[in-house]
Amino acid sequence: MKNSIGPYRIYILLLVAGLITAEIIWSWRKDKGAYHVKETVSNLAIFAGFQFSKYLFAGYQLSLLGFFAGLSPFSLPRTGWAFLLTFITADFVYYWFHRISHLWKPLWAFHMVHHSAMRMNLTAAYRLNWFSALVSPLFFIPAALLGMPPNFIVVSYALNLAYQFLLHTEAVGGLGPLEKVMDTPSSHRVHHGSNPIYIDKNFGGVFIIWDRLFGTYEAETEKVVYGLTTGFLSYNPFRLVSQGFIDWFKPASSMGAEVGSPPVSDNSPEKCEPGRKRTSYQQNHLKN
Repeated sequence: MKNSIGPYRIYILLLVAGLITAEIIWSWRKDKGAYHVKETVSNLAIFAGFQFSKYLFAGYQLSLLGFFAGLSPFSLPRTGWAFLLTFITADFVYYWFHRISHLWKPLWAFHMVHHSAMRMNLTAAYRLNWFSALVSPLFFIPAALLGMPPNFIVVSYALNLAYQFLLHTEAVGGLGPLEKVMDTPSSHRVHHGSNPIYIDKNFGGVFIIWDRLFGTYEAETEKVVYGLTTGFLSYNPFRLVSQGFIDWFKPASSMGAEVGSPPVSDNSPEKCEPGRKRTSYQQNHLKN
């Protein structure tokens, strides 16, 4: 897989850099405030760590999926139709992986960093936990047991994440009929919203049909407020990546006061910004 992508890596990076540059210019000209220097640097630092982790855990991912693929009584042929089936299956699996990551505290520990971004822009797309590769392959074991080639699964998941890069922007409005089938920037802005009507909505990666089928879809009807319920966390990439794990192991008594912190009136990025993201875990925890 790496050999097939390798020759095009520089072109992919140039495309990503070009899109980010275009969005920065759009934000500046329209006075949207989509970028903040310190937060952008944090996003890029987390992205660099995530790229390193992909090399670190690639062997583990393929070995794990390969082991379970070997237990399957059959194997799908390596054809275009088989890849399409694998891609759709991977998106379905991603929906449940993503949804459970919001509902179950151990997985939220990995995912929290992604929702800690206070602004929606393309660099926030790769605010991904450096250790997520340890758990994500576990959800794709059923696909391997169904005979889907491990490299098809890995490539499908990689393409899924690549597509989601394009969703992290405020530069694109609603896309009409596409909103009914595909995950779009509008749908994904809702997912990152801390507005009460937006919490735990729109988990789809490429397709939004899973959300419509399982009752987690919400259209963008009011201005989205981004971030964690506890407000601004940090610009330190190491803290951003590790804070979810720190919270995971905190005693319930100390966690209650921190997660349930009330809104703060000072919205400056250096203190506590307005974005808040409350997960179902947090909501249930506050009720107890």
